[in-house]
Amino acid sequence: MEKLTITTRFCETDALGHINNTSYFIYLEEARIKFFQQLGYGMNLQDWNFILASTKCDFLSQGYFNQKLVISTYISKIGSKSFQLEHDITCDETNVFIAKANAIIVYFNFKEQRSENIPDLFRAQLENHLEVK
Repeated sequence: MEKLTITTRFCETDALGHINNTSYFIYLEEARIKFFQQLGYGMNLQDWNFILASTKCDFLSQGYFNQKLVISTYISKIGSKSFQLEHDITCDETNVFIAKANAIIVYFNFKEQRSENIPDLFRAQLENHLEVK
């Protein structure tokens, strides 16, 4: 499980005073990028083999400006050509769940414009982060 702590900014809130729902998807993207970096994949687009097929976020509690949020990221499922990332977003101070999210990532060949089987070496890396809850 990889963890990322962010501090929410004023511009990420809405007229109701809580974090706007669209801001969470920015946090999730940052968590995915950090997750891939931890696996050894940088942002070199010539070597990038991942495409986001689906993402979902359930909002459980309100988040606010200047709140520290912890995003815990792990793998819940590995298929032949895709895998599912899970994100638990909690308040750093209280450990209260703010949101739960997931993303389906497809291993993708951009030159050929088609999905491919996940290579064995990468599958082994993913399995190190597999958590079935």
